[in-house]
Amino acid sequence: MKKQFAVFGLGSFGRSVALTLENLGCDVVVVDKSYEKIQEISDMVSYAMRADVSDPDALHALGGRNLDGAVVAVSESLEASIMATIISKEMGIPYVLAKAKDELQGAILEKVGADAIAYPECDMGERVAKSLMSTAFADWIELSSEYSMAEVVIPEKWVGRSLSELKIREQYGINVVGIIQGVQVDVTLDPYEPLPEGAILILIGATSVLEKFHTWK
Repeated sequence: MKKQFAVFGLGSFGRSVALTLENLGCDVVVVDKSYEKIQEISDMVSYAMRADVSDPDALHALGGRNLDGAVVAVSESLEASIMATIISKEMGIPYVLAKAKDELQGAILEKVGADAIAYPECDMGERVAKSLMSTAFADWIELSSEYSMAEVVIPEKWVGRSLSELKIREQYGINVVGIIQGVQVDVTLDPYEPLPEGAILILIGATSVLEKFHTWK
């Protein structure tokens, strides 16, 4: 089943996140009060709606309980960001990421319910979208146009099994280069050691393969 996300606000950041999520195979709903921005993106996403993102009635019409997450990327005012964040959580959207221009705004948005804060000056829209695509990703770094490094929480089905048994490299062409437990990073992995619960694996491989991690884990 496809993941479903809403993106509120179509500035450069919101547009980038929306299009990247759509390209990753998600159903994406976008909302912006600009008729021109809605027209420009309407053919590239699942659904585009012209509305004020701080209007409770307009957002409730989206049926938030069917959404896996929302990105509040409003650029015109902090007030609109706050209202969109509050309404999203009241609608029952489980994961809300809000854009902030500085740490003060980020702290305010967290106080009103945002689960995570993005700072566009240092977080590219594509990176945020990929982390949303699979909540198992703890971090994602693009190494080149074709290869990436991802930190991923060890899936429950892998706990207690060894890398030798899982054959990740043989099956998916992905290299496991390290494991993180608490503050300890180990890059000399024993392929026969059972993987511990709650640890994070560091993977390197083709971006196109890593993007599908949620389907083969």
